[in-house]
Amino acid sequence: MSSTAELHLPEHTAEELFPVVYDHLRGLAAGQLARESPGHTLTPTALVHEAYLRLSGRGRGWCGRVHFLHAAARAMRHILISHARGKKSQKRGGGRGRVDFAGLDLAAPPADDDLLALDAALADLGAEDAVAAAVVELRYFGGAGWDEVAAAAGLSADAARHEWAYAKAWLLHRLRPAAAGS
Repeated sequence: MSSTAELHLPEHTAEELFPVVYDHLRGLAAGQLARESPGHTLTPTALVHEAYLRLSGRGRGWCGRVHFLHAAARAMRHILISHARGKKSQKRGGGRGRVDFAGLDLAAPPADDDLLALDAALADLGAEDAVAAAVVELRYFGGAGWDEVAAAAGLSADAARHEWAYAKAWLLHRLRPAAAGS
């Protein structure tokens, strides 16, 4: 099925699309959580199910698999950001925790800080270039292929790759000072 045909499909509910993309979403969630700090309390299954709950409660339809995956990737991103912020809140100890001095790596910032910095930078990129930010969400958080990214963003595959290259350079420039200051 061509990507343009998929954009004109009748709307589907989250309940219809979720079983079709469940395994893909679970793989994405596992990849996202692998980049998190050890001892993360979310599991891939819990992350996917939380994203599903957020998407199914919207009461809206989805124009196919790519549209649903983009929304699911965004939902998983927001869940991870909320979780990271919650862990850093004063109520939860402000990010303090037990430290094993034998395995202490003072040069490596916590993954939660990396995720929060990426989220802030991605929000800034979205204000400047919404298409580039959408490409990052689809590729990084959604694990979408170039054809899916291109279809969702209304671009050619080459233009999607160009947006990806631009966004990576933009984010690296934005995040590099934060990484150097840690």
